[in-house]
Amino acid sequence: MSKEHLIIFDTTLRDGEQSPGASMTKDEKVRIARALEKMQVDIIEAGFPIASPGDFEAVQAVAAAVKDSTICGLARALDKDIERAGEALKPAQSARIHTFLATSPIHMREKLRMTPGEVVENAVKAVKKARQFTDDVEFSPEDAGRSEVDFLCRVIESVINAGATTINIPDTVGYNIPHQFGQLIRTLIERIPNADKAVFSVHCHNDLGLAVANSLAAVRNGARQVECTINGLGERAGNAALEEVVMAVRTRQDVFDCNTRLDTTQIVPCSRLVSSITGFPVQPNKAIVGANAFAHESGIHQDGVLKSRETYEIMRAEDVGWSENHIVLGKHSGRNALRARFRDLGIEFDSEEALNAVFVRFKELADRKHEIYDEDLQALVSAAADEPETYKLVYLSVTSETGEKPLARVTLNVNGEEHSSEAIGGGPVDAALKAIEEIVGSDSQLKLYSVNNITSGTDAQGEVTVRLEKDGRIVNGQGADTDIVIASAKAYLNALNKLLSPRLTSHPQHGSV
Repeated sequence: MSKEHLIIFDTTLRDGEQSPGASMTKDEKVRIARALEKMQVDIIEAGFPIASPGDFEAVQAVAAAVKDSTICGLARALDKDIERAGEALKPAQSARIHTFLATSPIHMREKLRMTPGEVVENAVKAVKKARQFTDDVEFSPEDAGRSEVDFLCRVIESVINAGATTINIPDTVGYNIPHQFGQLIRTLIERIPNADKAVFSVHCHNDLGLAVANSLAAVRNGARQVECTINGLGERAGNAALEEVVMAVRTRQDVFDCNTRLDTTQIVPCSRLVSSITGFPVQPNKAIVGANAFAHESGIHQDGVLKSRETYEIMRAEDVGWSENHIVLGKHSGRNALRARFRDLGIEFDSEEALNAVFVRFKELADRKHEIYDEDLQALVSAAADEPETYKLVYLSVTSETGEKPLARVTLNVNGEEHSSEAIGGGPVDAALKAIEEIVGSDSQLKLYSVNNITSGTDAQGEVTVRLEKDGRIVNGQGADTDIVIASAKAYLNALNKLLSPRLTSHPQHGSV
């Protein structure tokens, strides 16, 4: 008997972007969307069009660029939101509008200030409005995990009658426990008279570390869509991790009576791309995509794997996209070779100028680093992104010796004019960033500084992530270089330029699923 189809709804570009500092530019969203399309993700939630002009343009760009996945836009249960989403999704070959309204007593009372009857009325109105733009409409009763079951049944029956084709049950605050959440899904499907007219979906947050477990419990009880993100990215503790949900279902086909259609060999490349763009590194012991996910150090484990892989491995590393790091390019490689390798990685350039910008950086790196890996190429693309640069690094020198405090000298190009400064710090990086601040005077707060090596070896590029906060706005900056001090300066300047960018603005939604 053939298995039922489990729909994968990826919300990395919308809910994932709500992680503090994870805001993405339009071009970055398109790159990730194309990687998700290559993975054969069913639905890509591209953003929240009403949030800002930049988010509207990003959803519109993704809708135009992606052909094989359905593109979804989020909208509150407000006419202006739904109209904006409908406009942004016009270029899509297949479009969905996802509208939501809270249904838990605390949300209705404290946030919406609506009676249950008013919530039902507004939910129905929103679905009918969305149907004017597309036949594919999803409705989410926000905070369903803490809502009263009788009222949930009432709302859901009403919105299905109004034309909703997908009903998403969110555990908005990550409050639920797997057996409880699974039973909720089964109860709703069994009790709602017209439940067979819609696909039931789940969207679980990870506040108690149970997002994937709750999602899988829901699938076992009849849910046929899971909303998730690459690397579990998302606000607070994140969302259900796409890679974990997909591989759990695929690996345990003895338990699940459904399966996805994803090309799982694209999981690791997509994970690396998202990590590179957002600046959120993947922890080594992260399931499926962590560096240690298929590593064996214990002698007993090594002996078992050598005799029979199945003794300690329940999945094949190559099935999720892990492979040996092969040298792909060198200093003598030309533009065509570079273009071809990027195409293999799922990266296309919109113009020769964009390719040339990356090619220049590639040659500079090849002069300093003999072996160029795929991860290096991903970092080059991120570094060459079309981001307005008020501040550019012209010169950096750091003197560091035993028993003396490091001294940094920096020259920046600021809107076409060069400015220089020097500063002493507790270490070479501290001195460099202080020298930059002497020039910039941003008055921002450094919230995070982290370093990760992109590949192995002493000549590996270091990838630095810097998180800055100013006036309630949080941004991440990334920089990569074989010199970690230079990488740090690049990351700091990248964050400062983002703080000045009008394209990155806060999301104004009153709530989220």
